[in-house]
Amino acid sequence: MSGPATARPFQQPKAVFAVAFACVVSFMGIGLVDPILPAISEDLDATPSQVSLLFTSYLVVTAVAMLVTGWVSSRIGAKRTLIVGLAVIVVFSALAGASGSIDGIVGFRAGWGVGNALFIATSLAVIVASASGGFVGAIVLYETALGLGIAVGPLLGGLLGDISWRGPFYGVSVLMAIALLATVILVEPLPKPARKTRLSDPLRALRHRGLLTLSLTALCYNWAFFTMLGYAPFPMELSAVKLGLVFTAWGALVALFAVAGAPWLQRRLGLARTLYVNLALFAVVMVVIALGVDHRAVLIGAVVVSGVFIGVNNTVTTQAVMTVSPVDRPVASAAYGFVRFIGGGLAPYVAGKLVEATNLHVPFYVGAGALVLGIGILATAHDLLGAAERRQREAPGHEAAVTPAAAATGGDGVIVAAVDDGPLAAEVTRTAGRLARLNGRAVHVLHARELGLGAGTAAEAEEVAAAREVVRRHVDTLAGQDVPATGHVLGDAADHGDVGRMIAAYADRTGARAIVIGVPTHGGLPALIDASASRELWRHAHCHILIVNPSTAHAPAA
Repeated sequence: MSGPATARPFQQPKAVFAVAFACVVSFMGIGLVDPILPAISEDLDATPSQVSLLFTSYLVVTAVAMLVTGWVSSRIGAKRTLIVGLAVIVVFSALAGASGSIDGIVGFRAGWGVGNALFIATSLAVIVASASGGFVGAIVLYETALGLGIAVGPLLGGLLGDISWRGPFYGVSVLMAIALLATVILVEPLPKPARKTRLSDPLRALRHRGLLTLSLTALCYNWAFFTMLGYAPFPMELSAVKLGLVFTAWGALVALFAVAGAPWLQRRLGLARTLYVNLALFAVVMVVIALGVDHRAVLIGAVVVSGVFIGVNNTVTTQAVMTVSPVDRPVASAAYGFVRFIGGGLAPYVAGKLVEATNLHVPFYVGAGALVLGIGILATAHDLLGAAERRQREAPGHEAAVTPAAAATGGDGVIVAAVDDGPLAAEVTRTAGRLARLNGRAVHVLHARELGLGAGTAAEAEEVAAAREVVRRHVDTLAGQDVPATGHVLGDAADHGDVGRMIAAYADRTGARAIVIGVPTHGGLPALIDASASRELWRHAHCHILIVNPSTAHAPAA
């Protein structure tokens, strides 16, 4: 089975990189405390299970706060939500550094978690909405930021923690202040959704079998992930700097396999098999950790190697969640984050209690069992994974040609005809054909396939076959006029603005001379005629745009 075409994750606007930088710093907060856990335990006279509450308060509060992120974002806008989230992190990370007790740090980490939730749920939606390198490319960039943050966090934590355990908290506060400034300056406000998100929307979204199944699988995965991340540092018995180096090596593998490994595996194995195999291998690594927890070299080696499977899983699962869900991406992200972070938050604390009641080996065996359970849960939605993979292949930047590419001349100076199934589509095609004949160009017919992801809707995606037929009909018309033409279906349009950006991005990639579209009407597919689609097309296109007036339109060809 062929996988997605190569994405372009690093061909992005400055605003995307500003948010990605903030993501790197935000994700530092996950691994930042790893090297200083033993130091905090010693200096504040706290047990490992008490210290593990730094993860639990942070992640559980993040999970619960995820439920309100869409409600906030839909009322004040995505950019302001990012700014509020970053500001909260700046304040509470500094307060954690100034705290003098384990209870104080745990409490301030909880406040940090509120900001983290506002930022994480919104940042993914902003990156996907603002990216010009395609949907999958945007996800890869997001997961790269996650991997880099997880990699750099322990190193920063180790270096600053060697001076004082307070240093890493202050360091994050300073870096987040820089990210806050970059967001204010570089990120443009995105249009607010037409319908404000209700507080109940994330929980209602979990009624969708695909989203619920992937979220529960992620809960099991995060249980193993944070058992390893939150408790493995204690039996290693290393200094803060050495712990930082261990988890930096681990984080580097997370980043590498999120960017390169995940797409490579998915192209060769497909979405479902990649997830099954990856979770199974991660379970094996957790068993190795459980068996070798008393042997430092085995423990360190297994922890570092686990970064391979964590990197792959992060990217592939996030792509699947964003594709399979029938709701707005911010709502899907919030629902998914709520469920998975519950597992991540509870796991370190439970691990500490299990060790106190039994021994060091048990929590890691439980983590391996959670991964096996996750595979079983995932298998119940095997058909939905196949549907998600088909949608990814139709995503922006992964166009599916409906006629052989040889049917058209090269991409330089082509005429793009953006068609829907409305009454103006035939005139759009005829106008594009006339332009092509006058200039000796080819026509590329584009049709954006809606996925039915609008707020409050459970509409099914437009069928690929129906979308291809729309395009084929117009390509055949051009062929009858001796105009070289090829057709492409652009998929994964989560909202109307997505369509305008997708068409503009395609025109840029092919070096289009002009884009021909119809003026707003009340018929046909609404994506091409919605004001937000037009606005995004004007903002992002770098070629001429020709609008077909309905007063000159003829009846569409039969």
